[in-house]
Amino acid sequence: MTIAKVSSASQKKFFRPRRWFEKIMALIVLVNYILVIFDLTYIPLRDFWLQGKVQVYIKIGTFEREIPKPSLRVIPESVSDFITQYDIIKGIEPYRDTALYLDKVEDLNEAVNQLVSQQAFTDSNTAENSEFQANIDERLADLRERSREMIADNPFQVANKTGTLERIKNKMREHVFDTEESSAKDAFEQFWSEENFRRNSWRDELNFFDQQIAPLIATNYFRPVGENGEPVENFGLIDFPFFLLFLTEFLARTWYISRRHTGVSWFDAMLWRWYDIFLLIPILRFLRIIPLIVRLDQSNLIDLKAIKKQASQGFVAGIAHDVTEVVILQVVNQIQGTIEDGTVRDILMRQNTKQYVDINNVNETSELVKLMANLVITKVIPEIRPEAEEFLRYNVDKALTQTPAYRGLENVPGVKGMQHQLTERLVSQLYEGLSVGLQGLLIEDPEFDRLLEKLVEKFSKSLGTELQAEHSIDQIESLLNDLLEEIKINYVQNLSQENIENILEQTRALRQGQQTQITQYR
Repeated sequence: MTIAKVSSASQKKFFRPRRWFEKIMALIVLVNYILVIFDLTYIPLRDFWLQGKVQVYIKIGTFEREIPKPSLRVIPESVSDFITQYDIIKGIEPYRDTALYLDKVEDLNEAVNQLVSQQAFTDSNTAENSEFQANIDERLADLRERSREMIADNPFQVANKTGTLERIKNKMREHVFDTEESSAKDAFEQFWSEENFRRNSWRDELNFFDQQIAPLIATNYFRPVGENGEPVENFGLIDFPFFLLFLTEFLARTWYISRRHTGVSWFDAMLWRWYDIFLLIPILRFLRIIPLIVRLDQSNLIDLKAIKKQASQGFVAGIAHDVTEVVILQVVNQIQGTIEDGTVRDILMRQNTKQYVDINNVNETSELVKLMANLVITKVIPEIRPEAEEFLRYNVDKALTQTPAYRGLENVPGVKGMQHQLTERLVSQLYEGLSVGLQGLLIEDPEFDRLLEKLVEKFSKSLGTELQAEHSIDQIESLLNDLLEEIKINYVQNLSQENIENILEQTRALRQGQQTQITQYR
Protein backbone atom coordinates (compact mmCIF):
# COMPACT_ATOMS: atom_id res chain seq x y z
CA MET A 1 0.00 0.00 0.00
CA THR A 2 1.39 3.38 -0.98
CA ILE A 3 0.40 6.79 0.28
CA ALA A 4 0.11 9.44 -2.39
CA LYS A 5 1.73 12.72 -1.43
CA VAL A 6 -0.45 15.77 -1.88
CA SER A 7 1.19 18.22 -4.22
CA SER A 8 1.84 21.81 -3.25
CA ALA A 9 -0.52 22.96 -6.01
CA SER A 10 -3.33 20.87 -4.54
CA GLN A 11 -2.60 22.24 -1.10
CA LYS A 12 -2.81 25.78 -2.43
CA LYS A 13 -6.15 25.04 -4.09
CA PHE A 14 -7.43 23.56 -0.83
CA PHE A 15 -6.32 26.44 1.38
CA ARG A 16 -7.32 29.26 -0.99
CA PRO A 17 -11.09 29.13 -0.11
CA ARG A 18 -10.17 28.88 3.56
CA ARG A 19 -8.02 32.01 3.35
CA TRP A 20 -10.86 33.89 1.70
CA PHE A 21 -13.28 32.67 4.37
CA GLU A 22 -10.91 33.90 7.10
CA LYS A 23 -10.61 37.30 5.43
CA ILE A 24 -14.38 37.67 4.99
CA MET A 25 -15.08 36.70 8.61
CA ALA A 26 -12.39 39.09 9.84
CA LEU A 27 -13.97 41.94 7.85
CA ILE A 28 -17.41 41.07 9.25
CA VAL A 29 -16.01 41.20 12.78
CA LEU A 30 -14.45 44.56 11.91
CA VAL A 31 -17.80 45.92 10.70
CA ASN A 32 -19.48 44.66 13.86
CA TYR A 33 -16.85 46.27 16.05
CA ILE A 34 -17.21 49.60 14.24
CA LEU A 35 -20.95 49.46 14.96
CA VAL A 36 -20.22 48.60 18.60
CA ILE A 37 -17.87 51.54 19.00
CA PHE A 38 -20.32 53.85 17.23
CA ASP A 39 -23.09 52.71 19.57
CA LEU A 40 -20.94 53.15 22.69
CA THR A 41 -19.86 56.65 21.67
CA TYR A 42 -23.10 57.87 20.11
CA ILE A 43 -24.54 59.48 23.26
CA PRO A 44 -21.29 61.32 24.22
CA LEU A 45 -20.81 62.46 20.61
CA ARG A 46 -24.45 63.11 19.76
CA ASP A 47 -24.01 66.91 19.82
CA PHE A 48 -21.31 66.55 17.17
CA TRP A 49 -23.40 64.22 14.98
CA LEU A 50 -26.44 66.52 15.41
CA GLN A 51 -24.75 69.80 14.48
CA GLY A 52 -21.80 68.56 12.41
CA LYS A 53 -19.64 71.28 13.92
CA VAL A 54 -16.41 71.31 15.88
CA GLN A 55 -15.94 73.70 18.77
CA VAL A 56 -14.01 73.27 22.02
CA TYR A 57 -15.40 74.98 25.12
CA ILE A 58 -12.72 75.80 27.71
CA LYS A 59 -13.46 77.14 31.17
CA ILE A 60 -10.70 77.46 33.77
CA GLY A 61 -11.71 79.62 36.71
CA THR A 62 -12.79 82.95 35.31
CA PHE A 63 -11.23 82.15 31.93
CA GLU A 64 -13.79 81.05 29.36
CA ARG A 65 -13.25 80.56 25.66
CA GLU A 66 -14.82 78.80 22.65
CA ILE A 67 -12.34 77.65 20.01
CA PRO A 68 -12.91 78.25 17.13
CA LYS A 69 -15.49 80.98 17.23
CA PRO A 70 -17.78 80.61 15.35
CA SER A 71 -17.84 76.81 15.31
CA LEU A 72 -16.46 75.01 12.25
CA ARG A 73 -18.77 72.69 10.31
CA VAL A 74 -17.03 69.49 9.23
CA ILE A 75 -20.05 67.30 8.38
CA PRO A 76 -22.66 68.31 5.79
CA GLU A 77 -26.13 68.88 7.18
CA SER A 78 -27.57 66.04 5.11
CA VAL A 79 -25.02 63.62 6.62
CA SER A 80 -25.85 64.85 10.12
CA ASP A 81 -29.56 64.29 9.48
CA PHE A 82 -28.83 60.76 8.28
CA ILE A 83 -26.59 59.84 11.22
CA THR A 84 -28.99 61.20 13.85
CA GLN A 85 -31.62 58.75 12.61
CA TYR A 86 -29.76 56.49 15.04
CA ASP A 87 -31.80 58.21 17.78
CA ILE A 88 -34.39 55.50 17.14
CA ILE A 89 -31.93 52.79 18.24
CA LYS A 90 -31.08 54.65 21.44
CA GLY A 91 -34.74 55.45 22.13
CA ILE A 92 -34.08 59.21 21.94
CA GLU A 93 -37.05 61.51 21.48
CA PRO A 94 -37.20 65.32 21.28
CA TYR A 95 -37.77 66.83 24.72
CA ARG A 96 -41.25 68.28 24.57
CA ASP A 97 -40.66 71.56 26.45
CA THR A 98 -37.40 72.56 24.74
CA ALA A 99 -38.68 71.49 21.30
CA LEU A 100 -41.83 73.59 21.85
CA TYR A 101 -39.64 76.49 22.96
CA LEU A 102 -37.80 76.43 19.63
CA ASP A 103 -41.12 76.16 17.78
CA LYS A 104 -42.35 79.32 19.55
CA VAL A 105 -39.15 81.14 18.53
CA GLU A 106 -39.76 80.04 14.94
CA ASP A 107 -43.36 81.38 15.17
CA LEU A 108 -42.00 84.69 16.43
CA ASN A 109 -39.56 84.81 13.56
CA GLU A 110 -42.37 84.31 11.05
CA ALA A 111 -44.54 86.96 12.75
CA VAL A 112 -41.68 89.47 12.62
CA ASN A 113 -41.10 88.73 8.93
CA GLN A 114 -44.81 89.27 8.23
CA LEU A 115 -44.83 92.58 10.13
CA VAL A 116 -41.72 93.84 8.33
CA SER A 117 -43.18 92.85 4.95
CA GLN A 118 -46.53 94.50 5.78
CA GLN A 119 -44.87 97.72 6.94
CA ALA A 120 -42.90 97.90 3.71
CA PHE A 121 -46.10 98.29 1.66
CA THR A 122 -48.60 99.96 4.08
CA ASP A 123 -48.80 102.63 6.73
CA SER A 124 -47.52 101.42 10.10
CA ASN A 125 -50.68 102.62 11.83
CA THR A 126 -53.13 100.38 9.94
CA ALA A 127 -55.30 97.94 11.84
CA GLU A 128 -53.62 94.98 10.18
CA ASN A 129 -50.21 96.12 11.36
CA SER A 130 -51.58 96.58 14.85
CA GLU A 131 -52.85 93.02 14.74
CA PHE A 132 -49.39 91.72 13.71
CA GLN A 133 -47.83 93.76 16.52
CA ALA A 134 -50.23 92.35 19.09
CA ASN A 135 -49.38 88.84 17.85
CA ILE A 136 -45.67 89.55 18.32
CA ASP A 137 -46.19 90.94 21.83
CA GLU A 138 -48.13 87.82 22.75
CA ARG A 139 -45.37 85.56 21.49
CA LEU A 140 -42.70 87.59 23.31
CA ALA A 141 -44.61 87.28 26.56
CA ASP A 142 -44.97 83.54 26.03
CA LEU A 143 -41.23 83.18 25.42
CA ARG A 144 -40.43 85.17 28.57
CA GLU A 145 -42.63 82.81 30.59
CA ARG A 146 -41.09 79.73 28.98
CA SER A 147 -37.61 81.07 29.63
CA ARG A 148 -38.37 81.44 33.33
CA GLU A 149 -39.73 77.88 33.42
CA MET A 150 -36.70 76.52 31.56
CA ILE A 151 -34.30 78.12 34.04
CA ALA A 152 -36.33 77.02 37.07
CA ASP A 153 -37.19 73.43 35.97
CA ASN A 154 -33.93 72.61 34.13
CA PRO A 155 -35.29 70.23 31.46
CA PHE A 156 -31.67 69.46 30.47
CA GLN A 157 -31.11 67.44 33.63
CA VAL A 158 -32.94 64.39 32.26
CA ALA A 159 -30.35 64.05 29.48
CA ASN A 160 -27.50 64.86 31.87
CA LYS A 161 -26.85 68.11 29.99
CA THR A 162 -27.10 70.65 32.82
CA GLY A 163 -23.81 72.08 31.62
CA THR A 164 -25.48 72.96 28.33
CA LEU A 165 -28.09 75.02 30.20
CA GLU A 166 -25.28 76.84 32.01
CA ARG A 167 -23.67 77.71 28.69
CA ILE A 168 -27.03 79.02 27.41
CA LYS A 169 -27.44 81.23 30.47
CA ASN A 170 -23.86 82.52 30.24
CA LYS A 171 -24.25 83.38 26.58
CA MET A 172 -27.50 85.24 27.23
CA ARG A 173 -26.08 87.18 30.19
CA GLU A 174 -23.02 88.23 28.21
CA HIS A 175 -25.11 89.22 25.20
CA VAL A 176 -27.62 91.33 27.12
CA PHE A 177 -25.55 92.73 30.02
CA ASP A 178 -21.96 92.15 28.78
CA THR A 179 -21.24 90.18 31.95
CA GLU A 180 -21.91 86.71 33.27
CA GLU A 181 -22.48 87.90 36.83
CA SER A 182 -26.05 89.13 36.31
CA SER A 183 -29.31 87.17 36.58
CA ALA A 184 -30.09 84.73 33.80
CA LYS A 185 -33.82 85.27 34.25
CA ASP A 186 -33.37 89.03 33.88
CA ALA A 187 -31.27 88.46 30.77
CA PHE A 188 -34.03 86.40 29.12
CA GLU A 189 -36.68 88.91 30.23
CA GLN A 190 -34.69 91.72 28.67
CA PHE A 191 -33.89 89.75 25.51
CA TRP A 192 -37.52 88.75 24.79
CA SER A 193 -38.80 92.31 25.07
CA GLU A 194 -40.03 94.62 22.32
CA GLU A 195 -37.73 97.40 23.54
CA ASN A 196 -34.66 95.17 23.04
CA PHE A 197 -35.68 94.18 19.52
CA ARG A 198 -36.48 97.76 18.52
CA ARG A 199 -33.20 99.03 19.98
CA ASN A 200 -30.92 96.33 18.56
CA SER A 201 -32.81 95.32 15.41
CA TRP A 202 -35.15 92.37 15.19
CA ARG A 203 -33.04 90.58 12.64
CA ASP A 204 -29.75 90.87 14.56
CA GLU A 205 -31.25 89.60 17.79
CA LEU A 206 -33.02 86.67 16.17
CA ASN A 207 -29.85 85.77 14.23
CA PHE A 208 -27.93 85.73 17.53
CA PHE A 209 -30.46 83.35 19.00
CA ASP A 210 -30.49 81.08 15.93
CA GLN A 211 -26.68 80.87 15.80
CA GLN A 212 -25.70 80.81 19.50
CA ILE A 213 -28.66 79.67 21.61
CA ALA A 214 -30.93 77.51 19.42
CA PRO A 215 -28.22 74.86 18.59
CA LEU A 216 -27.57 74.35 22.31
CA ILE A 217 -31.27 74.01 23.13
CA ALA A 218 -31.69 71.59 20.20
CA THR A 219 -29.18 69.18 21.75
CA ASN A 220 -31.57 68.39 24.59
CA TYR A 221 -33.53 65.16 24.35
CA PHE A 222 -35.69 62.71 26.27
CA ARG A 223 -34.77 59.05 26.63
CA PRO A 224 -37.39 56.84 28.26
CA VAL A 225 -36.51 54.21 30.87
CA GLY A 226 -37.34 50.57 30.23
CA GLU A 227 -38.78 48.02 32.63
CA ASN A 228 -35.27 47.01 33.68
CA GLY A 229 -34.63 50.50 35.06
CA GLU A 230 -32.13 51.33 32.31
CA PRO A 231 -32.58 53.74 29.38
CA VAL A 232 -34.12 52.19 26.29
CA GLU A 233 -31.47 50.43 24.20
CA ASN A 234 -32.29 48.78 20.86
CA PHE A 235 -28.75 47.98 19.70
CA GLY A 236 -29.56 44.30 20.15
CA LEU A 237 -31.73 44.51 17.03
CA ILE A 238 -28.61 45.35 15.01
CA ASP A 239 -26.27 43.04 16.89
CA PHE A 240 -28.49 39.95 16.89
CA PRO A 241 -27.84 38.95 13.22
CA PHE A 242 -24.10 39.21 13.90
CA PHE A 243 -24.57 37.11 17.03
CA LEU A 244 -26.28 34.35 15.06
CA LEU A 245 -23.51 34.39 12.45
CA PHE A 246 -20.73 34.34 15.04
CA LEU A 247 -22.43 31.58 17.08
CA THR A 248 -22.90 29.39 14.00
CA GLU A 249 -19.32 29.93 12.89
CA PHE A 250 -17.99 29.29 16.42
CA LEU A 251 -19.87 25.99 16.79
CA ALA A 252 -18.93 24.80 13.30
CA ARG A 253 -15.28 25.81 13.63
CA THR A 254 -14.82 24.22 17.08
CA TRP A 255 -16.57 21.04 15.93
CA TYR A 256 -14.24 20.88 12.93
CA ILE A 257 -11.21 21.36 15.19
CA SER A 258 -12.37 18.58 17.53
CA ARG A 259 -12.79 16.21 14.56
CA ARG A 260 -9.51 17.13 12.94
CA HIS A 261 -7.25 16.77 16.01
CA THR A 262 -7.02 13.50 17.90
CA GLY A 263 -7.77 13.70 21.61
CA VAL A 264 -9.39 17.16 21.39
CA SER A 265 -12.99 17.26 22.59
CA TRP A 266 -15.54 19.79 21.42
CA PHE A 267 -15.22 21.63 24.72
CA ASP A 268 -11.41 21.63 24.39
CA ALA A 269 -11.79 23.11 20.92
CA MET A 270 -14.01 25.86 22.36
CA LEU A 271 -11.27 26.65 24.86
CA TRP A 272 -8.84 26.59 21.93
CA ARG A 273 -10.86 29.45 20.37
CA TRP A 274 -11.48 31.20 23.71
CA TYR A 275 -11.13 34.69 22.25
CA ASP A 276 -14.17 34.18 19.97
CA ILE A 277 -16.39 33.93 23.06
CA PHE A 278 -16.21 37.73 23.38
CA LEU A 279 -18.20 37.93 20.13
CA LEU A 280 -21.09 36.10 21.81
CA ILE A 281 -21.27 38.10 25.05
CA PRO A 282 -23.86 40.94 24.95
CA ILE A 283 -22.04 42.91 27.67
CA LEU A 284 -18.60 44.48 27.58
CA ARG A 285 -18.80 44.59 23.81
CA PHE A 286 -15.66 46.72 23.58
CA LEU A 287 -13.67 43.54 24.43
CA ARG A 288 -14.45 42.29 20.93
CA ILE A 289 -11.26 44.11 19.98
CA ILE A 290 -9.44 40.93 21.13
CA PRO A 291 -10.95 38.50 18.57
CA LEU A 292 -10.88 41.27 15.97
CA ILE A 293 -7.11 41.74 16.24
CA VAL A 294 -6.48 37.99 16.34
CA ARG A 295 -8.59 37.38 13.22
CA LEU A 296 -7.10 40.28 11.29
CA ASP A 297 -3.64 38.95 12.06
CA GLN A 298 -4.51 35.34 11.21
CA SER A 299 -6.07 36.39 7.90
CA ASN A 300 -2.97 38.46 7.04
CA LEU A 301 -5.05 41.63 6.68
CA ILE A 302 -2.67 43.23 9.18
CA ASP A 303 0.82 42.20 10.26
CA LEU A 304 1.36 42.12 14.01
CA LYS A 305 4.71 40.32 13.94
CA ALA A 306 6.64 43.47 14.82
CA ILE A 307 4.22 44.35 17.62
CA LYS A 308 4.25 40.83 19.04
CA LYS A 309 8.04 40.77 18.85
CA GLN A 310 8.37 44.09 20.66
CA ALA A 311 5.79 43.07 23.24
CA SER A 312 7.52 39.76 23.97
CA GLN A 313 10.92 41.43 24.10
CA GLY A 314 9.60 44.11 26.42
CA PHE A 315 8.19 41.38 28.65
CA VAL A 316 11.50 39.50 28.59
CA ALA A 317 13.44 42.69 29.33
CA GLY A 318 11.17 43.39 32.26
CA ILE A 319 11.62 40.04 34.00
CA ALA A 320 14.86 38.63 32.59
CA HIS A 321 17.25 39.84 35.28
CA ASP A 322 14.82 38.92 38.05
CA VAL A 323 14.31 35.41 36.69
CA THR A 324 18.04 34.95 36.09
CA GLU A 325 18.95 36.03 39.59
CA VAL A 326 16.22 33.94 41.23
CA VAL A 327 17.03 30.78 39.26
CA ILE A 328 20.80 30.95 39.80
CA LEU A 329 20.46 31.82 43.47
CA GLN A 330 18.02 28.95 43.94
CA VAL A 331 20.44 26.49 42.33
CA VAL A 332 23.39 27.76 44.38
CA ASN A 333 21.35 27.69 47.58
CA GLN A 334 20.25 24.12 46.86
CA ILE A 335 23.85 23.06 46.37
CA GLN A 336 24.82 24.79 49.61
CA GLY A 337 21.93 23.10 51.39
CA THR A 338 23.11 19.74 50.07
CA ILE A 339 26.59 20.40 51.45
CA GLU A 340 25.26 21.59 54.83
CA ASP A 341 22.97 18.51 55.09
CA GLY A 342 26.05 16.28 54.91
CA THR A 343 25.11 14.68 51.60
CA VAL A 344 28.66 15.07 50.23
CA ARG A 345 30.09 13.65 53.48
CA ASP A 346 27.74 10.67 53.28
CA ILE A 347 28.71 9.98 49.68
CA LEU A 348 32.42 10.00 50.52
CA MET A 349 31.99 7.96 53.71
CA ARG A 350 29.96 5.28 51.96
CA GLN A 351 32.31 5.01 49.01
CA ASN A 352 34.31 2.08 50.42
CA THR A 353 31.49 0.40 52.33
CA LYS A 354 28.78 0.31 49.70
CA GLN A 355 28.87 -2.76 47.48
CA TYR A 356 29.22 -1.86 43.83
CA VAL A 357 26.59 -3.36 41.52
CA ASP A 358 27.93 -4.56 38.17
CA ILE A 359 25.18 -5.05 35.60
CA ASN A 360 27.22 -6.39 32.65
CA ASN A 361 30.46 -7.89 34.07
CA VAL A 362 32.45 -5.19 32.28
CA ASN A 363 34.79 -2.69 33.88
CA GLU A 364 33.56 0.44 32.15
CA THR A 365 36.48 2.58 33.39
CA SER A 366 39.19 0.41 31.85
CA GLU A 367 37.14 -0.03 28.69
CA LEU A 368 36.81 3.73 28.33
CA VAL A 369 40.57 4.13 28.79
CA LYS A 370 41.25 1.51 26.09
CA LEU A 371 38.69 3.05 23.76
CA MET A 372 40.22 6.51 24.07
CA ALA A 373 43.70 5.03 23.64
CA ASN A 374 42.61 3.19 20.49
CA LEU A 375 41.20 6.40 18.97
CA VAL A 376 44.36 8.37 19.79
CA ILE A 377 46.82 5.73 18.57
CA THR A 378 45.06 4.60 15.39
CA LYS A 379 43.47 7.84 14.25
CA VAL A 380 44.97 10.88 15.89
CA ILE A 381 48.72 10.10 16.01
CA PRO A 382 49.04 9.27 12.28
CA GLU A 383 47.10 12.41 11.42
CA ILE A 384 49.36 14.72 13.44
CA ARG A 385 52.67 13.09 12.47
CA PRO A 386 53.99 16.02 10.36
CA GLU A 387 53.28 18.54 13.05
CA ALA A 388 54.64 16.26 15.77
CA GLU A 389 57.90 15.62 13.87
CA GLU A 390 58.29 19.35 13.24
CA PHE A 391 57.78 20.01 16.94
CA LEU A 392 60.33 17.33 17.94
CA ARG A 393 62.80 18.59 15.31
CA TYR A 394 62.64 22.09 16.69
CA ASN A 395 63.28 20.94 20.25
CA VAL A 396 66.18 18.60 19.27
CA ASP A 397 67.86 21.39 17.27
CA LYS A 398 67.38 23.75 20.19
CA ALA A 399 68.89 21.24 22.62
CA LEU A 400 71.93 20.65 20.37
CA THR A 401 72.64 24.33 19.81
CA GLN A 402 72.63 24.91 23.56
CA THR A 403 75.20 22.10 24.12
CA PRO A 404 78.78 23.55 24.74
CA ALA A 405 80.47 20.65 22.88
CA TYR A 406 78.35 21.25 19.78
CA ARG A 407 79.10 24.97 19.87
CA GLY A 408 82.82 24.19 19.74
CA LEU A 409 82.38 22.00 16.64
CA GLU A 410 79.85 24.22 14.94
CA ASN A 411 82.41 25.90 12.68
CA VAL A 412 84.05 22.63 11.57
CA PRO A 413 83.22 21.85 7.91
CA GLY A 414 80.58 19.17 7.50
CA VAL A 415 79.29 19.37 11.06
CA LYS A 416 76.18 21.32 10.00
CA GLY A 417 75.10 18.67 7.48
CA MET A 418 75.86 15.88 9.90
CA GLN A 419 73.80 17.64 12.58
CA HIS A 420 70.86 17.93 10.21
CA GLN A 421 71.02 14.22 9.30
CA LEU A 422 71.36 13.28 12.94
CA THR A 423 68.34 15.36 13.88
CA GLU A 424 66.15 13.88 11.15
CA ARG A 425 67.12 10.33 12.11
CA LEU A 426 66.61 10.96 15.79
CA VAL A 427 63.20 12.56 15.31
CA SER A 428 62.04 9.75 13.04
CA GLN A 429 63.21 7.10 15.50
CA LEU A 430 61.59 8.87 18.42
CA TYR A 431 58.23 9.15 16.71
CA GLU A 432 58.37 5.59 15.38
CA GLY A 433 59.30 4.29 18.79
CA LEU A 434 56.52 6.21 20.46
CA SER A 435 54.00 5.04 17.85
CA VAL A 436 55.07 1.41 18.12
CA GLY A 437 55.04 1.56 21.89
CA LEU A 438 51.56 2.97 21.97
CA GLN A 439 50.29 0.47 19.41
CA GLY A 440 51.60 -2.25 21.66
CA LEU A 441 49.13 -1.15 24.23
CA LEU A 442 46.29 -2.13 21.89
CA ILE A 443 47.37 -5.79 21.76
CA GLU A 444 45.06 -8.02 23.75
CA ASP A 445 46.94 -8.66 26.97
CA PRO A 446 45.02 -10.08 29.93
CA GLU A 447 47.86 -9.25 32.28
CA PHE A 448 47.87 -5.61 31.10
CA ASP A 449 44.12 -5.41 31.61
CA ARG A 450 44.43 -6.89 35.11
CA LEU A 451 47.14 -4.46 36.09
CA LEU A 452 45.18 -1.49 34.67
CA GLU A 453 42.05 -2.46 36.61
CA LYS A 454 44.13 -2.94 39.74
CA LEU A 455 45.68 0.50 39.27
CA VAL A 456 42.33 2.21 38.79
CA GLU A 457 40.80 0.40 41.75
CA LYS A 458 43.75 1.21 44.00
CA PHE A 459 43.65 4.87 42.92
CA SER A 460 39.92 5.14 43.68
CA LYS A 461 40.28 3.49 47.09
CA SER A 462 43.28 5.61 48.07
CA LEU A 463 41.51 8.80 47.00
CA GLY A 464 38.35 7.80 48.90
CA THR A 465 40.35 6.90 52.02
CA GLU A 466 42.12 10.23 52.06
CA LEU A 467 38.92 12.14 51.41
CA GLN A 468 37.22 10.37 54.32
CA ALA A 469 39.62 11.98 56.74
CA GLU A 470 37.68 14.40 58.97
CA HIS A 471 39.88 17.38 58.26
CA SER A 472 39.67 16.74 54.48
CA ILE A 473 35.86 16.57 54.46
CA ASP A 474 35.56 19.69 56.60
CA GLN A 475 38.00 21.53 54.37
CA ILE A 476 36.19 20.43 51.21
CA GLU A 477 32.81 21.52 52.57
CA SER A 478 34.22 24.85 53.74
CA LEU A 479 35.88 25.52 50.40
CA LEU A 480 32.74 24.57 48.45
CA ASN A 481 30.59 26.91 50.58
CA ASP A 482 33.05 29.76 50.18
CA LEU A 483 33.24 29.14 46.42
CA LEU A 484 29.45 29.27 46.10
CA GLU A 485 29.26 32.49 48.13
CA GLU A 486 31.86 34.05 45.85
CA ILE A 487 29.84 32.93 42.82
CA LYS A 488 26.72 34.61 44.22
CA ILE A 489 28.59 37.83 45.00
CA ASN A 490 30.65 38.11 41.81
CA TYR A 491 28.71 36.36 39.04
CA VAL A 492 25.06 36.47 40.03
CA GLN A 493 25.30 40.18 40.76
CA ASN A 494 26.93 40.74 37.38
CA LEU A 495 24.15 38.79 35.70
CA SER A 496 21.46 40.87 37.37
CA GLN A 497 23.24 44.06 36.34
CA GLU A 498 23.72 42.89 32.75
CA ASN A 499 22.19 45.16 30.14
CA ILE A 500 19.20 43.10 29.05
CA GLU A 501 18.67 45.32 26.03
CA ASN A 502 22.14 44.40 24.73
CA ILE A 503 21.30 40.71 25.12
CA LEU A 504 18.04 41.20 23.26
CA GLU A 505 19.87 43.10 20.54
CA GLN A 506 22.28 40.20 20.11
CA THR A 507 19.31 37.81 19.99
CA ARG A 508 17.64 39.88 17.28
CA ALA A 509 20.88 39.95 15.29
CA LEU A 510 21.21 36.17 15.49
CA ARG A 511 17.61 35.63 14.41
CA GLN A 512 17.99 38.07 11.54
CA GLY A 513 21.16 36.29 10.40
CA GLN A 514 19.43 32.91 10.54
CA GLN A 515 16.45 34.23 8.58
CA THR A 516 18.79 35.69 5.94
CA GLN A 517 20.58 32.35 5.55
CA ILE A 518 17.28 30.48 5.24
CA THR A 519 16.13 32.94 2.55
CA GLN A 520 19.40 32.51 0.63
CA TYR A 521 19.19 28.72 0.71
CA ARG A 522 15.62 28.87 -0.57
